[in-house]
Amino acid sequence: MADVNRGNRPLSPHLTIYRPQWTSVTSILTRITGNAILVSGILIVWWLLSAATSEAAFNRANWVLTSWLGDLVMLLSVWGLWYHFLAGLRHLYWDTGRGLDLPTAEKLAYGCVGGSVVLTLLTIVIV
Repeated sequence: MADVNRGNRPLSPHLTIYRPQWTSVTSILTRITGNAILVSGILIVWWLLSAATSEAAFNRANWVLTSWLGDLVMLLSVWGLWYHFLAGLRHLYWDTGRGLDLPTAEKLAYGCVGGSVVLTLLTIVIV
């Protein structure tokens, strides 16, 4: 077996001293919004199934989704949908081999976050 010297090797930087970059934060946000979209989709399916089941089931589901917490979840879901869509377009652009340099990648990260906020506000105003 190989002799592994573990005493002289440097440790990886810990999260407390690591400065997050926009590209890493937006990558993590893409994963979070993807999972959040799944959860909100399950809530909407629950609402539709309860409407097909009985009036009592629908009233319960409708109360949950139209409460302040349900409104907040649906508002964040709209933002998550827009953000995830824009992040997908960014990845499609990267798949062509363009925009991979750090300044462009950071601008695209700002664009994803800012664009999703603007599109969410437009969606709220229009709908």
